[in-house]
Amino acid sequence: MSDATPDPTAADTAASPETPGFDAMTRDIAEVPAVEVIVTVAVNLMSAAAVKLGLTEDGAEHKDLDEARKLVHALAGLLDASTTEVSSFHAAPLRDGLKSLQLAFREASLVPDEPGQGPGEKYTGPVYG
Repeated sequence: MSDATPDPTAADTAASPETPGFDAMTRDIAEVPAVEVIVTVAVNLMSAAAVKLGLTEDGAEHKDLDEARKLVHALAGLLDASTTEVSSFHAAPLRDGLKSLQLAFREASLVPDEPGQGPGEKYTGPVYG
């Protein structure tokens, strides 16, 4: 009986130009400045939080405030931790977006958190409308 399990290293060596292997991806990410990686992750967290807050065209279909809370909190932690690493040119719009998401979370909640207790407010301080 033959083993039908594919060899995991075969996929890396047989990668086509359309699907680069791990080595190619590693070389590509090595060329990306850290600030770009941080900003990209922050934007992805913001986008995911907006979807979970129901702020997209499909609104209620994807709304999940528990998931949104986690994403907003993670975004606030990332921005707090990277404050000294990211220039104000990049940080200011990210902080504005975070505040907008925090306010949207408060508005979407049936029972809003007390000021200072909302998602990410551990890092940003209380957010008021």
